Amino acid sequence: MDGTLIDSEKLWDVALRELAAEYGGTLSDAARRAMTGTSMAESMRIMHADLGQPDRDPLASAAWIDARILELFRSGLRWRPGALALLRAVRVAGIPTALVTSSGRPVVEVALDTLGRDSFDAVVCGDEVDAAKPHPEPYLTAARLLGVPIARCVAIEDSPTGVASALAAGAAVLAVPLEVPIAPTDGVHQRESLTGVDLELLAALLGEPPA
Repeated sequence: MDGTLIDSEKLWDVALRELAAEYGGTLSDAARRAMTGTSMAESMRIMHADLGQPDRDPLASAAWIDARILELFRSGLRWRPGALALLRAVRVAGIPTALVTSSGRPVVEVALDTLGRDSFDAVVCGDEVDAAKPHPEPYLTAARLLGVPIARCVAIEDSPTGVASALAAGAAVLAVPLEVPIAPTDGVHQRESLTGVDLELLAALLGEPPA
Protein backbone atom coordinates (compact mmCIF):
# COMPACT_ATOMS: atom_id res chain seq x y z
CA MET A 1 0.00 0.00 0.00
CA ASP A 2 2.37 2.70 1.24
CA GLY A 3 4.78 3.59 -1.52
CA THR A 4 3.39 1.03 -3.96
CA LEU A 5 -0.18 2.14 -4.62
CA ILE A 6 -0.20 5.49 -2.84
CA ASP A 7 2.56 8.02 -2.31
CA SER A 8 2.17 8.01 1.46
CA GLU A 9 5.73 7.36 2.64
CA LYS A 10 6.25 11.13 2.85
CA LEU A 11 3.33 11.35 5.28
CA TRP A 12 4.87 8.61 7.44
CA ASP A 13 8.11 10.58 7.29
CA VAL A 14 6.34 13.67 8.66
CA ALA A 15 4.78 11.72 11.54
CA LEU A 16 7.97 9.86 12.49
CA ARG A 17 10.13 12.98 12.47
CA GLU A 18 7.55 14.88 14.50
CA LEU A 19 7.55 12.14 17.13
CA ALA A 20 11.36 12.16 17.24
CA ALA A 21 11.20 15.91 17.87
CA GLU A 22 8.62 15.32 20.63
CA TYR A 23 11.20 13.06 22.24
CA GLY A 24 13.87 15.75 21.95
CA GLY A 25 15.82 14.13 19.16
CA THR A 26 16.23 13.93 15.39
CA LEU A 27 15.54 10.77 13.40
CA SER A 28 18.52 9.85 11.24
CA ASP A 29 18.05 9.21 7.53
CA ALA A 30 19.53 5.73 7.94
CA ALA A 31 16.98 4.83 10.61
CA ARG A 32 14.15 6.20 8.51
CA ARG A 33 15.21 4.08 5.54
CA ALA A 34 15.45 1.01 7.77
CA MET A 35 11.81 1.51 8.82
CA THR A 36 10.43 1.35 5.29
CA GLY A 37 8.11 -1.61 4.90
CA THR A 38 8.51 -2.83 8.48
CA SER A 39 5.86 -3.42 11.13
CA MET A 40 4.97 -0.64 13.55
CA ALA A 41 6.64 -2.51 16.41
CA GLU A 42 9.89 -2.82 14.48
CA SER A 43 9.74 0.80 13.36
CA MET A 44 9.36 1.98 16.94
CA ARG A 45 12.26 -0.21 18.03
CA ILE A 46 14.43 1.31 15.31
CA MET A 47 13.40 4.84 16.27
CA HIS A 48 13.99 4.41 19.99
CA ALA A 49 17.42 2.88 19.35
CA ASP A 50 18.30 5.66 16.91
CA LEU A 51 17.37 8.32 19.46
CA GLY A 52 19.32 6.58 22.20
CA GLN A 53 16.09 5.97 24.11
CA PRO A 54 15.63 2.19 23.91
CA ASP A 55 13.55 2.03 27.09
CA ARG A 56 10.64 4.04 25.71
CA ASP A 57 7.26 2.31 25.56
CA PRO A 58 6.76 1.10 21.96
CA LEU A 59 3.00 0.91 22.41
CA ALA A 60 2.80 4.56 23.47
CA SER A 61 4.94 5.60 20.52
CA ALA A 62 2.86 3.53 18.12
CA ALA A 63 -0.35 5.08 19.44
CA TRP A 64 1.07 8.57 18.85
CA ILE A 65 2.08 7.69 15.28
CA ASP A 66 -1.28 6.04 14.56
CA ALA A 67 -3.19 9.14 15.67
CA ARG A 68 -0.98 11.51 13.67
CA ILE A 69 -0.93 9.41 10.51
CA LEU A 70 -4.71 9.18 10.52
CA GLU A 71 -4.82 12.99 10.50
CA LEU A 72 -2.34 13.12 7.63
CA PHE A 73 -4.09 10.40 5.60
CA ARG A 74 -7.42 12.21 5.93
CA SER A 75 -5.80 15.32 4.47
CA GLY A 76 -5.48 13.50 1.16
CA LEU A 77 -3.61 10.65 -0.54
CA ARG A 78 -2.05 10.59 -4.00
CA TRP A 79 -1.77 7.56 -6.27
CA ARG A 80 1.67 6.51 -7.45
CA PRO A 81 2.16 6.76 -11.23
CA GLY A 82 0.41 3.95 -13.08
CA ALA A 83 -1.01 2.33 -9.94
CA LEU A 84 -4.66 3.25 -10.43
CA ALA A 85 -4.67 2.23 -14.10
CA LEU A 86 -3.11 -1.15 -13.32
CA LEU A 87 -5.46 -1.83 -10.42
CA ARG A 88 -8.46 -1.01 -12.60
CA ALA A 89 -7.19 -3.29 -15.39
CA VAL A 90 -6.70 -6.16 -12.96
CA ARG A 91 -10.19 -5.72 -11.53
CA VAL A 92 -11.85 -5.47 -14.97
CA ALA A 93 -10.11 -8.73 -15.91
CA GLY A 94 -11.60 -10.40 -12.84
CA ILE A 95 -8.21 -11.31 -11.36
CA PRO A 96 -8.35 -12.02 -7.60
CA THR A 97 -6.54 -9.19 -5.83
CA ALA A 98 -5.31 -8.69 -2.27
CA LEU A 99 -3.87 -5.72 -0.43
CA VAL A 100 -0.96 -6.89 1.75
CA THR A 101 0.39 -4.13 3.97
CA SER A 102 2.45 -3.60 7.11
CA SER A 103 0.11 -0.77 8.13
CA GLY A 104 -2.49 -1.40 10.82
CA ARG A 105 -6.21 -1.78 10.16
CA PRO A 106 -7.27 1.73 11.34
CA VAL A 107 -4.85 3.39 8.89
CA VAL A 108 -5.82 0.99 6.10
CA GLU A 109 -9.50 1.77 6.58
CA VAL A 110 -8.78 5.45 5.91
CA ALA A 111 -6.62 4.60 2.88
CA LEU A 112 -9.41 2.43 1.45
CA ASP A 113 -11.48 5.59 1.03
CA THR A 114 -8.99 6.48 -1.71
CA LEU A 115 -8.08 2.98 -2.92
CA GLY A 116 -11.67 1.76 -3.09
CA ARG A 117 -13.16 -0.89 -0.86
CA ASP A 118 -14.22 -2.93 -3.87
CA SER A 119 -10.67 -2.90 -5.29
CA PHE A 120 -9.60 -5.96 -3.30
CA ASP A 121 -10.99 -9.40 -2.59
CA ALA A 122 -8.88 -9.62 0.58
CA VAL A 123 -6.99 -7.18 2.81
CA VAL A 124 -4.16 -8.36 5.08
CA CYS A 125 -2.98 -5.74 7.58
CA GLY A 126 0.21 -5.71 9.61
CA ASP A 127 -1.64 -5.96 12.92
CA GLU A 128 -3.65 -8.98 11.76
CA VAL A 129 -0.83 -11.50 11.28
CA ASP A 130 1.41 -13.19 13.84
CA ALA A 131 4.57 -12.43 11.84
CA ALA A 132 4.90 -9.27 9.75
CA LYS A 133 7.05 -8.65 6.67
CA PRO A 134 9.78 -9.77 5.90
CA HIS A 135 8.22 -13.02 7.15
CA PRO A 136 6.24 -14.81 4.40
CA GLU A 137 3.07 -15.08 6.51
CA PRO A 138 1.35 -11.93 5.14
CA TYR A 139 1.57 -13.10 1.53
CA LEU A 140 0.77 -16.70 2.36
CA THR A 141 -2.31 -15.46 4.23
CA ALA A 142 -3.38 -13.38 1.24
CA ALA A 143 -3.06 -16.32 -1.15
CA ARG A 144 -5.08 -18.51 1.20
CA LEU A 145 -7.82 -15.89 1.47
CA LEU A 146 -7.92 -15.56 -2.32
CA GLY A 147 -8.01 -19.33 -2.73
CA VAL A 148 -5.07 -19.42 -5.16
CA PRO A 149 -1.61 -21.03 -4.99
CA ILE A 150 1.05 -18.52 -3.98
CA ALA A 151 3.17 -19.65 -6.94
CA ARG A 152 0.53 -18.17 -9.27
CA CYS A 153 0.55 -14.80 -7.49
CA VAL A 154 2.44 -11.65 -8.48
CA ALA A 155 3.39 -9.43 -5.55
CA ILE A 156 4.07 -5.76 -6.29
CA GLU A 157 6.36 -4.15 -3.71
CA ASP A 158 8.36 -0.97 -3.15
CA SER A 159 10.65 -1.94 -0.24
CA PRO A 160 13.35 -4.54 0.44
CA THR A 161 11.30 -5.80 3.39
CA GLY A 162 8.23 -6.38 1.27
CA VAL A 163 10.24 -8.01 -1.51
CA ALA A 164 11.82 -10.40 1.01
CA SER A 165 8.38 -11.34 2.34
CA ALA A 166 6.96 -12.03 -1.11
CA LEU A 167 10.00 -14.03 -2.25
CA ALA A 168 10.00 -16.12 0.92
CA ALA A 169 6.31 -16.88 0.37
CA GLY A 170 6.98 -18.09 -3.17
CA ALA A 171 5.31 -15.35 -5.22
CA ALA A 172 6.63 -13.76 -8.39
CA VAL A 173 7.77 -10.24 -7.52
CA LEU A 174 7.57 -6.93 -9.31
CA ALA A 175 9.56 -4.25 -7.45
CA VAL A 176 8.91 -0.55 -7.91
CA PRO A 177 11.33 1.14 -5.47
CA LEU A 178 10.39 4.52 -4.01
CA GLU A 179 12.24 5.60 -0.89
CA VAL A 180 14.77 2.78 -0.58
CA PRO A 181 16.76 1.14 -3.42
CA ILE A 182 16.26 -2.58 -3.94
CA ALA A 183 19.35 -4.56 -4.84
CA PRO A 184 19.13 -6.69 -8.00
CA THR A 185 17.77 -10.06 -6.89
CA ASP A 186 17.04 -13.29 -8.72
CA GLY A 187 13.33 -13.66 -9.26
CA VAL A 188 12.60 -9.94 -8.86
CA HIS A 189 11.67 -7.82 -11.86
CA GLN A 190 12.23 -4.08 -11.29
CA ARG A 191 10.51 -1.05 -12.84
CA GLU A 192 10.87 2.65 -12.09
CA SER A 193 7.09 3.00 -11.85
CA LEU A 194 3.89 1.12 -12.63
CA THR A 195 3.30 3.28 -15.69
CA GLY A 196 2.98 0.93 -18.65
CA VAL A 197 2.70 -2.20 -16.50
CA ASP A 198 -0.17 -4.27 -17.88
CA LEU A 199 -1.74 -7.72 -17.64
CA GLU A 200 0.63 -9.07 -20.27
CA LEU A 201 3.65 -8.18 -18.14
CA LEU A 202 2.09 -9.69 -15.00
CA ALA A 203 1.38 -12.90 -16.90
CA ALA A 204 4.95 -12.97 -18.21
CA LEU A 205 6.27 -12.79 -14.66
CA LEU A 206 4.45 -16.07 -14.02
CA GLY A 207 5.67 -17.59 -17.26
CA GLU A 208 2.11 -17.76 -18.55
CA PRO A 209 0.29 -16.32 -21.57
CA PRO A 210 -2.09 -13.47 -20.71
CA ALA A 211 -5.60 -14.56 -19.72
